[in-house]
Amino acid sequence: MTAQPQTLQRPARTDKGADLRPKRRITGPGVMRAYTWLIILWLILPIFVMILFGFNDTSGRYNQSWEGFTLKWYGRLFDIDDLTRGLITSLVVAVVSSLAAGALGTGIGYALGRYRFRGSGSVNLIMFATISSPELVMGASLLTFFVSLGVGLGVVTLTIAHIMFSISFVATVVRARVMTLDRSIEEAAADLGATAWTTFWKITFPIILPAVFSGVLLAFALSIDDFVVSNFTAGNAVTFPLWIWGATRVGIPPQVNVMGTLIFVAGVVIAVAFNIRSRRAQRD
Repeated sequence: MTAQPQTLQRPARTDKGADLRPKRRITGPGVMRAYTWLIILWLILPIFVMILFGFNDTSGRYNQSWEGFTLKWYGRLFDIDDLTRGLITSLVVAVVSSLAAGALGTGIGYALGRYRFRGSGSVNLIMFATISSPELVMGASLLTFFVSLGVGLGVVTLTIAHIMFSISFVATVVRARVMTLDRSIEEAAADLGATAWTTFWKITFPIILPAVFSGVLLAFALSIDDFVVSNFTAGNAVTFPLWIWGATRVGIPPQVNVMGTLIFVAGVVIAVAFNIRSRRAQRD
């Protein structure tokens, strides 16, 4: 008998309209980039409006409708004495509180990220409770604390309050960086004869310095725009946000927008400069 040659049969299609080509997905890099830029534009829209109304050629105190372009408010930036004093108070309190919170928060963050000691869990709990607690609770508790001690409210109590709620933010940022630190670098310095103090200042601190600087900038930003805690603890002292809140009853002058624009630009310039410096240091 002769073997019959086998013929290859094409499998029958179960669905006449079925398309075996892979379907194009809706999600992709382009969609994610568009979504990211949409969120960024949404976040910077209020800042853009603030910058725009700093150039508004308004004739009265109310700065709510666009009346034309002018640069005169940059020349009259310090014409309102109470507003200028409020800005100076906010800047002084923000600088002092951010530096103090940076020093204290760096030590706490380094200890929590490096060592395991009795009570570290409680410290972590208190730190995150401070961050998550409403500002209303923080302000009321600090007011009760100062009143019970018989301390007069003013710039000093305002600065202490800002230091207290800023420490946790600095400590959290520094702790996260310390936990990812390569211990072999410090061990190599110890093998070469460096003491613990020398190793910290020569090796560890330069590595965690970007995190420390980020924490200090965060503390500065939180302090300079704080209203709730400042309203409880400022007493007769008037800060930049407190002055704006009081001015809303009669109208916000264009100088407020100009000052806010300058503060925003200064923060962006400092952040970009430090980012460029950090990248160059990593390359070297």
